[in-house]
Amino acid sequence: MKRLTYLLLFVLMAGMTYAQQAKYVFFFIGDGMGVNQVNTTEMFRAEMEDGRIGTQKLLFGSFPAAGIATSYSASNSVTDSSAGGTALATGSKTYNGAIGVDVNKEALESVAYLAKKSGKKVGIATTVSVDHATPAAFYAHQPNRNMYYEIALELPKSGFDFFAGAGFLKPSTTFDKKEAPSIYPMIEEAGYTIARGLKEYKEKAATADKMVLLQDEGASASCLPYAIDRKEGDLTLAQITESAIDFLTRDNKKGFFLMLEGGKIDWACHSNDPGTVVKEVIDMDNAIRVAYEFYKKHPKETLIVVSADHETGGLGMGTGTYTLNLKALDCQKQSVEALSRRITDLRRNEHASWEQVKELLSETMGFWSKLPLTWEQERSLRDVYETSFVKNKVAFKETLYAKTEPLAVTANDVMSQIARIGWTSSSHTAEYVPVYAVGAGSDLFMGKMDNTDIPKRIAKAGRY
Repeated sequence: MKRLTYLLLFVLMAGMTYAQQAKYVFFFIGDGMGVNQVNTTEMFRAEMEDGRIGTQKLLFGSFPAAGIATSYSASNSVTDSSAGGTALATGSKTYNGAIGVDVNKEALESVAYLAKKSGKKVGIATTVSVDHATPAAFYAHQPNRNMYYEIALELPKSGFDFFAGAGFLKPSTTFDKKEAPSIYPMIEEAGYTIARGLKEYKEKAATADKMVLLQDEGASASCLPYAIDRKEGDLTLAQITESAIDFLTRDNKKGFFLMLEGGKIDWACHSNDPGTVVKEVIDMDNAIRVAYEFYKKHPKETLIVVSADHETGGLGMGTGTYTLNLKALDCQKQSVEALSRRITDLRRNEHASWEQVKELLSETMGFWSKLPLTWEQERSLRDVYETSFVKNKVAFKETLYAKTEPLAVTANDVMSQIARIGWTSSSHTAEYVPVYAVGAGSDLFMGKMDNTDIPKRIAKAGRY
């Protein structure tokens, strides 16, 4: 009888160990990061690092649990970031444009609020603005994603402990374009310390009760720079992750929930900018490495989940030749957005020559100096030069987040041709998004699921 009792106790204890609660939860969202954005990056790494055909796994690509998720919204087969973000935050489908509300515009409770109610500290971080669609879905409830001021007003009401991002898009202008009191004093009056940049964060964090970490004064409020364009001193997602862990673990025995968004993967995909895309995916992986170091110290209590709200661009690998040339992407030294600004500056010189343009494209894209161009590719660039520089007929390409010089658009197309990848869209698609997990409860994230399943399974693992 004793032997049977001991056996039952052993089985019970083993079951309890297997179902270990996720005390610390990291939820990384690669905005716009479909399966092929990950696969392209891993094959790019294999070509670059090993000189071979195959994949060189990203850290999150090696996580033991992996699956795929559907991303359609309640109103559209192809979701936008607000409906996709709301699904990932609340476990409920809603209409495109909605932030944290259902199809009847009733408020939904996010997994972040559930974590807070259970006693966890909560952090929300992004590489774009704090009032942008994906981060907003975790703390705000608005019928329209463009209600940036109204979204920001909900930040101090959330009571969450840590926020980070570029800034706020409309800090003193309402949705109906009326001037309003600045949100910054209201955030501070609610007990938040605002830190501008990493240096200021380190100076203020020790005495702060709650924290909002933004870029340095004077930097863009809309987004952090692309990884490919980054300069020394620019704030990074990895630094934000380090800061969030530092802040959320202080005097905290109950654990935390932390959502971190790699928001500009989506922006680069809207521009069909392959060299920038792979650098953005790698950049998010670097932030995940910071979380993984924390996981190694608390392996039985930490869960890391990585997914996406949707795919952007319809990225395809292979254009009919049964080959890829992804290492060519390493020759690109600037985002197409940055290249466009330089072309505009050059075009202001009415005597800018084709040779000057070639020199710029050689420097930034590696054309001619590192990457041979076909006659057709050079002809397409020269034709656009003649139209926009000589005839001064300039038709910018407009996507969701950028207006791009026609010559930069053509250079971008040529780079995709050289790398032998294609795009079906400059917007979102309904393709599957990947799901990866490691740690306590990671077995819940195997196989095919819907995006609404992900926060429900995080809540189950965290026992919220």
